[in-house]
Amino acid sequence: MSSLSHTEIWTAIDALAKRFEMSPSAMAKMAGLDPTAFNRSKRGDGDARPRWPSTESLAKVLEATGVGFSEFAALTERAPLQRGAGPNPRPNSHSVPLIGFAQAGAEGMFDETGAPIGAGWDEIDFPGLADEGVYALEIAGDALAPVFRDGDRILVSPSLEPRRGDRVVVRTTGGELLVKELARVTARSVELASLTREGQDRTLDLAEVVWIARILWASQ
Repeated sequence: MSSLSHTEIWTAIDALAKRFEMSPSAMAKMAGLDPTAFNRSKRGDGDARPRWPSTESLAKVLEATGVGFSEFAALTERAPLQRGAGPNPRPNSHSVPLIGFAQAGAEGMFDETGAPIGAGWDEIDFPGLADEGVYALEIAGDALAPVFRDGDRILVSPSLEPRRGDRVVVRTTGGELLVKELARVTARSVELASLTREGQDRTLDLAEVVWIARILWASQ
């Protein structure tokens, strides 16, 4: 951190938000921070004393976006190019499997780890993803509103270990595909909290859970 300048750090934060098609405020909120944490008024630009983002806030943002520190550091290295008069380099894009949430509930769409397989998947380009296992589900209907609405696309990673408080997709042995918040995991069960007031919390025996995948981001 000490070798990176104040301008480079903030430029990289802006570039990271742009990569995921979010404002810095939306990215901060997604990471569980105060939405104003990355506002320009808090950066100390111009005549004000420079203010640096905390290590904790950066760590939370990198964890929430699934971006490693080395990749974040690479954004700072490209900062001069982005500020110059020449064309900006286009972020690396990866092809992400996409399917509707209802179709994803069918048999044969995922392997035992929660990775997408089988026919029926479409593809979309999504910039800046380091995790090749990530896929997208498109929400249909408003059963999960206002958290996720009709047409929202949620980005899901089967490889990142979900933690308490994370929003997750869960596949059960009964064939259900659930979108919940991970409330608690014990030696025998998994407790899931509803995302809406109208929804139901669920407690599943571990033997009922095929896989749990963490939701990284949603287009809203």
